[in-house]
Amino acid sequence: MTTIKGPAVFLAQFIGNEAPFNSLEGICQWAKDKGFKGIQMPTLDNRFIDLKLAAESKTYADELKGKVNSFGLEITELSTHLQGQLVAVNPAYDQVFDAFAPDSVKNNPKARTEWAVQQLKYAAQASQNLGLNAHATFSGSLLWHMFHPWPQRPEGLVEEGFKELAKRWLPILNEFDQCGVDVCYEIHPGEDLFDGITYEMFLEKVNNHPRACLLYDPSHFVLQQLDYIQYIDFYHERIKAFHVKDAEFNPTGRQGTFGGYQGWADRAGRYRSPGDGQVDFKTIFSKLSQYDFKGWAVMEWECCIKDSETGAREGSEFISKHIIPVTDRAFDDFAATGANETVNRQILGLDSK
Repeated sequence: MTTIKGPAVFLAQFIGNEAPFNSLEGICQWAKDKGFKGIQMPTLDNRFIDLKLAAESKTYADELKGKVNSFGLEITELSTHLQGQLVAVNPAYDQVFDAFAPDSVKNNPKARTEWAVQQLKYAAQASQNLGLNAHATFSGSLLWHMFHPWPQRPEGLVEEGFKELAKRWLPILNEFDQCGVDVCYEIHPGEDLFDGITYEMFLEKVNNHPRACLLYDPSHFVLQQLDYIQYIDFYHERIKAFHVKDAEFNPTGRQGTFGGYQGWADRAGRYRSPGDGQVDFKTIFSKLSQYDFKGWAVMEWECCIKDSETGAREGSEFISKHIIPVTDRAFDDFAATGANETVNRQILGLDSK
């Protein structure tokens, strides 16, 4: 068993144009003041990290790591959620997902995909240079618009979609393998990897690649009404990253899992600050500790009601209270009688006295 590291915070929802959220030094001081011990770093904003330079220069990576460490913080993982999304984009989503891409590849899906793949390869090398062993990302999606089978999906469509997704990701996974870093897919609605079955389908296509791992975020499973506790039992060997994000599902006679096109506050399923939703984090922390999860508990703050500053402060405290310092001995060791084969055989009635 292992004591989970934390608390840490995913910076994506906090980066902005106002101090202290517009510089690495400012946001590190803010995170430290909130009680966090680690930061999960997005990689598209050069104010915080130059991903290409971190991949190519160990000196720059060491300086970046040292700067974060100077605030009493560690980098938990790098994140390429947005770049990972662009590895696979169905043409129906070209226009909206172009917003994640640099101007040089917009309106050019082929070039955009090539750029995204290179970004992931940079992330592998940068993670290695920073001494990290896990990386957070999305899978992208070619099939999401067909998740509900109406009209009936053409025969072989899903097979072809996962075959192509695996083709795009295998070179990336191999690069991460060479760098000794796990790719942790956040299983998420809107991605082709959105539940356990779709992850297994992908895993089969990439030949059970050892680096095709998981970022566990129970909030997405509450919204799907998936058993997020049993999920840990199924996939604990592949879970290498962990987002502490809460959610609640309150269906009515008017809407359910699909949400009726409503805004987040008005949906039956919605994300909440840690502790304000329905996720059983007590059981989650117990299971992950028992299964020897060696990573970080990283707060991802997404709440449609609570203020972000309050959510960050409370989230740090929430994670700290849930981390279990694991024991190194059994609670009943005081009553141990020692090993004695003769006595054991006598107790079992195998030897007469």
